[in-house]
Order: sequence, then structure tokens, then C-alpha cells
Amino acid sequence: MLIFSLIAAAVLIGADQLIKFWAVEVLQDKESISFLHIGDFKIMDLTYLENSGAVFGSFAGMRWLLVGITSVMLIVCLWGIIRYGNHSKLLNVSLTLIFAGGIGNLIDRIFRDGLVIDYLEVKLFDFAIFNFADCCVVIGIVLFIFYVLFSGEKNSESKTKKTEEHQENA
Repeated sequence: MLIFSLIAAAVLIGADQLIKFWAVEVLQDKESISFLHIGDFKIMDLTYLENSGAVFGSFAGMRWLLVGITSVMLIVCLWGIIRYGNHSKLLNVSLTLIFAGGIGNLIDRIFRDGLVIDYLEVKLFDFAIFNFADCCVVIGIVLFIFYVLFSGEKNSESKTKKTEEHQENA
């Protein structure tokens, strides 16, 4: 599973960096490009933005704090993949997505003077402009929460303990 996770992370990081390279080359000097519309109904546009912060611009200008927090998160995710990745495919996929997205944005923070390249603008409702790495992190977190809330491992562990206790008492 570790090899799968590392290969998947490398592919996701590569895709993120290629899209960001494209965004810099194509979108940087433009207002917005229509992307996903149904008739006159706008759903999403491509809009170039250099973000010095985190979610919704929080911690703007705090480059090294964000690098530090992201690095700790990456270490925890990698440890989780190594230690628990074989326990559940869902857990492994969620941690791999968080890990890949974190590295994608960390690369930007380190090599682009603290600026993360964002380009996906939701027009359906007023929302932040984000990127592929952000999508990986958010989907990974949602899957991780789903794993924690609905994983049968907690239930099976408690059933095993109750069964063992019942057998000892019998």
C-alpha cells in the first residue's frame, strides 16, 4: 500500500504543478476565462490569483508559519500512511490525498515567494478561488471524517473485547 500511496501522491502533485504552470502561463494576465457554464448560468470560471494565505485568505503573509503547519501535517499524514495504510483503503486514500495536496501547496509556498497559485473560481455562489491541491486536501479530509465516523473498526474492536470477556466469564 505504501508504494501505491507514494505513486498516487507523485501523480497528484505532478498534475497540480502542471496545472499551476499552465495557470501562470495562460491566466496570469487575463481577467477570467469562462470554464463551466450552462447557457447563461455561470458555475465556474478560471481566474488567476496569487494567495499568500490559507483558507479564505486566513494567515495572509505568514509564509513560514504556514510552511511549518503544513510540514507537521505532512509528517503526520506520512506516518499514518506507513502505520495504518494497510488497515483500510479509505483511510489510505484520504491520507494520500491530504499528503499530495499539502505538498502541492507547500511547493508553491517555498518556491513562489510564499504565494500559492489559485485558479478555480466558483460562480454558482460567492466562494473562494482555489486550486487542485486544495481539492485534494478537502476531499481527503471529508473521506477521513467519513472513515472516522463510519468505520466498522471501532465496532468490531468493541465486539471482539465483549466476546472475549463473555468467553472468560463463561
